[in-house]
Amino acid sequence: MTCNTRVEHGESFLCDDGCLIGLLYLPEAGPARFGRGCRIRWGTVIYGDVVAGDDFQTGHHVMIREKTNIGNHVVVGTGTVIDGQVEIGDFVKIESQCYIPTHVRIGSRVFLGPGVTLTNDRYPLKQRDSYRPEGPVIEDGVTLGGRVTVCPGIRIGEDAFVAAGAVVTRDVPARSLAVGVPARIKPLPPHLAERNLALSWCRHLGGEKH
Repeated sequence: MTCNTRVEHGESFLCDDGCLIGLLYLPEAGPARFGRGCRIRWGTVIYGDVVAGDDFQTGHHVMIREKTNIGNHVVVGTGTVIDGQVEIGDFVKIESQCYIPTHVRIGSRVFLGPGVTLTNDRYPLKQRDSYRPEGPVIEDGVTLGGRVTVCPGIRIGEDAFVAAGAVVTRDVPARSLAVGVPARIKPLPPHLAERNLALSWCRHLGGEKH
């Protein structure tokens, strides 16, 4: 592990050689901070001023930029980029090759399938005089299937499900299903109504199923 600034962590912190943790992006940058039981895998770059809770882990070649706050029991998959100033809750699984830009908020018990792309610029490289990044808000319990694209400023409501390959151009109400390009909104089928729960989370949630 290479450290360009301070790194603070709890017990059972494991970091492979070949990682850059606490990258000094500004002279006054603070440390990268991690809770207990974290696992950082080879090729990962994490900037200073990143905070992650207990049982955080990455795949290989992950990049997480400054002022990102991550809760407990979060997995960030191989090749994923989190571009900073992002809020992520607890019990979140972000699969491989996802892109998360600045000014995104992700709740708890959220699943992002492989290749999910979130965006924060309505008119890329246009209207620079009035540019204001506005990332999506992904509420608690949301599932985004593989290769989903979510446009800037969109809110995905609690426990909604977005099918693989959908392009989301308008808000998705809570407990709805979004399908297609552009995504069409449908009632959430009963078999998708249960809450997100990975098997690895059960011991931390007292065996909770719903």
